[in-house]
Amino acid sequence: MQSLKLFCFILGLGAVSSAQADFIGVKAGIDYWNYSADLSNPASALPQPQLEDDHGMSFSVAVEHPIPFLPNAKIKHTNLQAESNQSLAGVKSHQLDLDYSDFILYYEILDNVVSADVGLGAKLLDGEIQQNFTQNTEVSETLPMLYAEAGVKLPFTGLSAKAEASFAKLTDSQVTDAQIELKYDFVDTLLVDVGAKAGYRILDIQLEEGSDQETKLKFKGPYIGLEAHF
Repeated sequence: MQSLKLFCFILGLGAVSSAQADFIGVKAGIDYWNYSADLSNPASALPQPQLEDDHGMSFSVAVEHPIPFLPNAKIKHTNLQAESNQSLAGVKSHQLDLDYSDFILYYEILDNVVSADVGLGAKLLDGEIQQNFTQNTEVSETLPMLYAEAGVKLPFTGLSAKAEASFAKLTDSQVTDAQIELKYDFVDTLLVDVGAKAGYRILDIQLEEGSDQETKLKFKGPYIGLEAHF
């Protein structure tokens, strides 16, 4: 919830930044992600659950500036929900509800027809996983992460493509997040660019790796969205 409030606050700065385009820029995006979800417990002898496909909204905000040696900042947030297709008396055997956020500091090492960003940050996981009707696990993880993004524009067409990836690990937890997308800018002015995009995203989460409580989560599927650059 705090990351969503921060998202809304930074998005509101877009109107201000458009008047100061030479000093600061804001990129804001929203995606509708339709994903399949997998949940497994490698140490368990019980049958692995089958989760139903689900969907969620993803938000991102990046603030960029021309100050040398000072990194740019980016926030990404996704709410992940899924439940099994097995139930008893209307109660699902497995359910999960996780808030997943990235807080990133990055540098633009290329910014023209070909773009490239690299950075560091933190991944935050917060929520609950219910398994076998009664086994509830509270998830609260903060993991250091590496971040990279690369893109290319087709001049005079409004089309662009990019790939984005991050990796985080700490002791017995690990997260890998990767996506690739195509975008078309249907508004391209001096004050604002607005584009429609479509892509595919894969998110792998491993918790309590190597223990009896080890849990593996995987979300993958296509998304569509909008992005604005002030």
